[in-house]
Amino acid sequence: MGYRLREIREQKKMTQEALAEKSGISRQTISAIEQNKCAQVKSGTLVALATALETTIDNIFFPDAV
Repeated sequence: MGYRLREIREQKKMTQEALAEKSGISRQTISAIEQNKCAQVKSGTLVALATALETTIDNIFFPDAV
């Protein structure tokens, strides 16, 4: 699907563990999203990750729309 979660997380010099702690989303879920193993991601998860990374949901999950 082309999510940019890993790219943005690494630009911010964050580990999956640090992002999990800051966002409240489990490291396992973050890993699954980064590996495109999640068929569906809840809207609350999208908001939490974008907020923790100080970016927008569109920038992470819909890069072609930006």
